[in-house]
Amino acid sequence: MIGACVGLTVASTASTAAAENGEVYLRASAPVNARVQDLVRRMTLDEKVGQLEQIAVNRLLGDCNWSGGAFNETCMKQVLADAHTGSILSGGGMGPQSNTPKDWAVMINTIQKYAMEHSRLRIPIVYGVDAVHGHNNVLGATLFPHQIGLGAAWDPALVGAAAESTQRAVAATGVTWNFAPVADLARDQRWGRYYETYSEDPLLAGESAASAVRGLQNSASGRKVAASVKHFAGYSEPANGHDRVPADLSMRYLQDTILPSYKAAVDAGALTVMVNSGAINGVPVHASRYLLTDVLRNQWRFQGVVISDWNDVLSLQTAYHIVGDYPSAIAAAVNAGVDMAMVPPDDRRFHASAVDAVKRGLISQRRLDEAVGRVLRLKFTLGLFEHPYVDPDKANAAVLGTDSDLARKAATESLVLLRNSGGVLPLAAGKRVLVTGPSADSMPNQTGGWTIGWQGVPDGVTVPGTTIVQGLKANAPAGTSVEYVPDGAAAAAQAQSADAIVVVVGEKPGAEGLSDAPRPELAADQQDLVASLQATGKPVVVVVVSARPLVLGRAAGTAGLLAAWLPGTEGGNAVADVLYGKANPSGRLPVSWPKNLGNEPMYYQQLPGTNSGPDSGYSPAYAFGAGLSYTTYTMGNLTVNRSQVRPGDTVGLDVTVANTGTRAGDLVVPIYVSQPTSAVLAPAKRLVAFTRVTLAAGQSRTVHLTFPASRLAVTPGDVDGAGPTRVAPGAYQLSAGDLSASGPTAAFTVR
Repeated sequence: MIGACVGLTVASTASTAAAENGEVYLRASAPVNARVQDLVRRMTLDEKVGQLEQIAVNRLLGDCNWSGGAFNETCMKQVLADAHTGSILSGGGMGPQSNTPKDWAVMINTIQKYAMEHSRLRIPIVYGVDAVHGHNNVLGATLFPHQIGLGAAWDPALVGAAAESTQRAVAATGVTWNFAPVADLARDQRWGRYYETYSEDPLLAGESAASAVRGLQNSASGRKVAASVKHFAGYSEPANGHDRVPADLSMRYLQDTILPSYKAAVDAGALTVMVNSGAINGVPVHASRYLLTDVLRNQWRFQGVVISDWNDVLSLQTAYHIVGDYPSAIAAAVNAGVDMAMVPPDDRRFHASAVDAVKRGLISQRRLDEAVGRVLRLKFTLGLFEHPYVDPDKANAAVLGTDSDLARKAATESLVLLRNSGGVLPLAAGKRVLVTGPSADSMPNQTGGWTIGWQGVPDGVTVPGTTIVQGLKANAPAGTSVEYVPDGAAAAAQAQSADAIVVVVGEKPGAEGLSDAPRPELAADQQDLVASLQATGKPVVVVVVSARPLVLGRAAGTAGLLAAWLPGTEGGNAVADVLYGKANPSGRLPVSWPKNLGNEPMYYQQLPGTNSGPDSGYSPAYAFGAGLSYTTYTMGNLTVNRSQVRPGDTVGLDVTVANTGTRAGDLVVPIYVSQPTSAVLAPAKRLVAFTRVTLAAGQSRTVHLTFPASRLAVTPGDVDGAGPTRVAPGAYQLSAGDLSASGPTAAFTVR
């Protein structure tokens, strides 16, 4: 067994070694490309293949077969010394047994020390995790809303701040690679990873993902972390709504709608990209040279590392059957553009098969060196050769309970008030509030999947934080009484003595395919609960804690309706702040909220048709961008800076916004474009710009926004969708405000 490695020297002796041996790759002052070239030429075939492998930490423990336990030197030797593995990851739930930040730092230092001491060339490993809403694998870390909630804030700066907080936390524990953000679009409520996306809209999703990349890669704390844009590309719209099922996407839809959000994140400087596990138009994306090389490398000029998702290279043989053996599967992926394979349970077969693929000529020496060089460039960029270790004694202070105010702000901004009949909200002080519902006092439901465990908080684990009922009690105004009645029948029986009822409903946590929902609706027993409370005649406020918009059925039509998404550890305080009126709700739907089952996929950019039957067009319960406030706003006097626009121009516009109510608030200002005529079908409106404005009561101001005219580009031509996108000449109209509102407009022409 290997003992824990705590007291490691953070500074490296690389400069001294370089001076003595003349090894360019060890010189911190040398250009990165020179260091990469020098190191690659020194490596054996086995050492190069090792850099293409990412193995789960569980493989290093116990009996080397995922049994758990302490580090086993035999396992460490097999993976790090014999196979020269270049990267280790912790999947959901794969942390040290005590799961403190300090123990994470000790664990990663121990692996790093063994890897470097048993590497002929002293090559460090890069350690990866899915820290998708804070450092969510670590007990005691502050957890932010999942991406769907952050998207509801329509505030990329807030997304970036949350990402910076995550960067500081993961860096303190030794993690240098974060598999985030998700740049997929939320277009099918059935899909189990819906909540991991920012929006159904390419612009809102792309701006949010780009801000997350910049935040995660902000190295102001001193230690760099690589972001990973995932899951490139088209992962989120499987044909039947189930995770990892193949999709059929026309080239026009792929180019015009699906790809832009990934490109925005790549353009933000992402160091890595993770590949879509599924297949698009009959081709597994891990074998798609078109997507991974033609688009990502040649068109977008991406220079970083492309990594597979979980065991997906093997799937080319075992699930998709596009090749007959494992070496051919590895060759298909690497030749398409994959640089590193995430092969958590299968490193023994992968390494031997990859070596075989090279020896058989299935992978050229040039392509192998290119992939290895990209992995090494990532490690040099992250500073791992000079600073491979972290200080475990600083980890707890850097992670535990940090940035809770930011998490509370993020959760508050994410809340979307969808219904407020009769002004039931905010709840008046001095009243008796009855609270019930299965998610009222459930931190697991509130934090969702990817929280300590892959499927969410494991049984027996208590995550620090504030549940909704705890928040309502702790933040109650003077004279307000809050009574929590967990049993629904008892709550209905006691409702007559309450002034208002808050019922917190939603979904249980889950992730990926196990979170698929063929019927994305509120469970029947929860609908019955809400209906029984409604029957008491008391005002009922429904708070929905969920991974996706849910068809509410009999639970619709209550006096109040608040979408809380998966708000994280500060969600209880945030919900209380909004329900009591301490905060003015400002979230707006980043997705469409369905009213009926069977309309999936659903999104506001649905193309026009000729069917006039029920729900054949865009017919949500609450439209994309919907959301109420405790004040009132107006928008007017929309002007555009030029009437004639060329495709390379930047379009500027001004719109007057005013707070006509009696309290301050934040207003989301969306700008949509429409085309009176278009040679190819165009949605009624497309989002082209947005901002978020803080307005005092009675305040009016003019807001200036810009967008590149290239944002109007679509794929021309016939049904084959051939050729690149371009901005079609003709008339365009801009409009400000809600999709359904008759807000101010302005026209311009592209020539």
